[in-house]
Amino acid sequence: MITDRPDFTEASSVVGLGILQIETGYTYFYDDDGTTQTISHSYPEALLRYGVLANWLEFRLAANYGNSDVNGLSSDGTDDLYLGLKIGLTPQEGLLPEMALIPQMTVPTGGSATTNGEVLAGLNWLYGWDINDFLATGGSTQFNRSLDEATGMGFTQWAQSWTIAYSLADRLGAYTEYYGFYPSGADTASPEHYFNGGFTFLVSNDVQWDIRGGTGLNDEADDYFVGTGLSLRFR
Repeated sequence: MITDRPDFTEASSVVGLGILQIETGYTYFYDDDGTTQTISHSYPEALLRYGVLANWLEFRLAANYGNSDVNGLSSDGTDDLYLGLKIGLTPQEGLLPEMALIPQMTVPTGGSATTNGEVLAGLNWLYGWDINDFLATGGSTQFNRSLDEATGMGFTQWAQSWTIAYSLADRLGAYTEYYGFYPSGADTASPEHYFNGGFTFLVSNDVQWDIRGGTGLNDEADDYFVGTGLSLRFR
């Protein structure tokens, strides 16, 4: 069972024709820059993946709810709905990685305090290699339209990640990962860099539990986050 969570980098494989996979989770975020303390909760981080038309294509839908406390002032709301298609491009052949492409967007369905108010589209390129029975690696390169939090003006948000996965036992896996955000043309948004890692446990062939934690690598990033999740496959 290959999931898109708990790391930031989505898998370069698709679920397969007629297979439904539901991935859910919860994450706690903490950030204190000396003047502002922010505590956030993210759940259920629900991602629905369904194989349609062919083994190389999956439909993707994600929904989430967030709660944020900034210096004691709380706000919450439903995030904008995420829609996408994952298109399998190539299997791994020697140095050629397994690759997939995700055209994606969010649509303005969220709460009044959390919606962006417009469609924000982007593209995600995924690539990965199985090195041996113990080690696999891969990454993602993506860009998405985003809105500056201070001015509301649009800009292009680039994101880059690289993950290393370890098979520790028949049902136990782990990963370490870097990911970062690189705004282009933003009024106030600054780059953010993160390092994170975690474990996955295959409860059965179609059920996986995960746990993760990470830390920001620069002042603009959140100080740290921790989370857990559960993924289910139906076939």
